[in-house]
Amino acid sequence: MPNLQKQLIFSVGGVLSFSCVLVVAAAMGTQFWVQGNILCTTGADLVNATGQELDQFIGKFNYGLFQGQTVKQCGLGGRTFRFSFFPNLVEVIPVGLHVTVLFFCGVLILFSSVATGFFMYNGFGSPYETLHGPLGLYLWNFICCFCSCLVMILFASELKLHRLSDCIANFNEGTFVYKTYTEHFDHSFWLIFLTFLVHSLNIILIRMAGIRFPFQETKELDVNTGAADLMY
Repeated sequence: MPNLQKQLIFSVGGVLSFSCVLVVAAAMGTQFWVQGNILCTTGADLVNATGQELDQFIGKFNYGLFQGQTVKQCGLGGRTFRFSFFPNLVEVIPVGLHVTVLFFCGVLILFSSVATGFFMYNGFGSPYETLHGPLGLYLWNFICCFCSCLVMILFASELKLHRLSDCIANFNEGTFVYKTYTEHFDHSFWLIFLTFLVHSLNIILIRMAGIRFPFQETKELDVNTGAADLMY
């Protein structure tokens, strides 16, 4: 492949990797990872609310990795509650799992930055073998794909298995009991999935630049070595 075309492909890969850094950092700072509705079961059971009456007992919530807010309704109008995970909800959430999600988000930002530098280095510098050459390009992007998958899996398990929304809704509530009515992942969560797709696209771009996968090169090397041994 001509050098100019390879530089263009690596430049595109570098820009995509740097955009992942910005996207993940922006997603971590927002409170739009999850949104949904909560039902005040205490109030609804007291008046045996059904149909349109039930709407008076349904509030809403949205939150991210650091903060969020809920609007609670128990028939007397909305009551807004804004919170931060640290230090407000430390006692009611699975702290270890939540910190692990934050950790892998940080790792994703770090290795996306590393991938950006290595794309530019391979495109305009004089790369040599091992981690500075093709192996490094594949390695950093595979790590980014792996970290983005871990972030989504861990956060989804925190949400579904540990009933994170219920824990938040019932924080500091002594009289009323709230239950998650509906919930779904918001756009900041899907930005992490977009990051996974971008790094997967980067791996395809590396292959389009004429760089074979590391295991393919190793296989060919073993074949050539075996042929040379037979000759002697």
